[in-house]
Amino acid sequence: MHAASPSNSNAFSPRTIGIAAAVVTVLVWTSFILIARASSDPARGGTLTPFDLAFCRIVGASLVLLPWGALLVYRDRDRGIHQSSLLGVSPLSWRVTATVGLFGGLLYALLAYNGFVFAPAAHASVLMPGSLPLWTALLAALILHDHITPVRALGLGLIVLGDLLVGGRSLIGAFDGGEVWKGDLLFMLAALTWACYSVLARRHHLNAVRATIAITAFAFVTYVPVYTVLLLGGWVHGQVFSAPLREVLFQAVFQGWGSVVVSGITFTKMIQHFGPVRSTMITALVPGLSALGAVLLLGEPLYWNLAAGLVLVTLGILFGIRVALPVATKTIAAQAGSTVARG
Repeated sequence: MHAASPSNSNAFSPRTIGIAAAVVTVLVWTSFILIARASSDPARGGTLTPFDLAFCRIVGASLVLLPWGALLVYRDRDRGIHQSSLLGVSPLSWRVTATVGLFGGLLYALLAYNGFVFAPAAHASVLMPGSLPLWTALLAALILHDHITPVRALGLGLIVLGDLLVGGRSLIGAFDGGEVWKGDLLFMLAALTWACYSVLARRHHLNAVRATIAITAFAFVTYVPVYTVLLLGGWVHGQVFSAPLREVLFQAVFQGWGSVVVSGITFTKMIQHFGPVRSTMITALVPGLSALGAVLLLGEPLYWNLAAGLVLVTLGILFGIRVALPVATKTIAAQAGSTVARG
């Protein structure tokens, strides 16, 4: 009789892990749009302000990422790598931390959450993930001297048309006293700030995990103490210290752990299994799914211009993916890996 040998038959295969990571990533990114809208809209019973939500996001993510960052800094110093880290919790130099943290850690959250106060989730589903490739391509061409091919230009043109169909109508409504255009503008600016972060991450060749920790560290150090003092001093209106504990904890867990930490890990795993190009194709599902969720779960109307804009933006994203196929995988992975904290 032979002794039983260890078996890996019960272990998950790389394919299973890759598929699971893709499903979790798409679900979290889609849920971010829906939950942020439902939480920011006073008409839906939301008690937390957009600045409260940003506070919950940053604190929730910091509980996991700042100790991780401190550990990385300690290991770096143990190996003789010394750099001016931000309070010993960012694994990047303080200059890089401040640069990428301003765009990816602080401004993105503040702009996006405030946008949900004025505009519906369906608008966010088109304008945030939809305009991100547009801003990224333009900034990459300006800063990194990337070449915009005719096919990519066509894709970017489709995205512009889609954004105009959605944002143009709300802008016309501004003459009648509407405020949706404010949310649309904030969504576009949020996408612009994330594009700035992505291009900077490529320029500095940043590791995805270290970059995510760095932007969280910057947001925590610059935002949490200031907002806390302003709230306790009564200089700003906020409910994060008076709202039901269950709601605050939910937002900290989902917005912080889910949107930043979990989706960051699963997106990286998805990149490792499917590759950057196919992974981007998978995440192109987010605009359509979040718009559908806004209709079914939040009861938002799907007007013709919104549906048409969604189709154009999705086609534009797919055109951009097709043109990326000949690009070296390492280069694309660096760009895709910099998006781990989005949503």
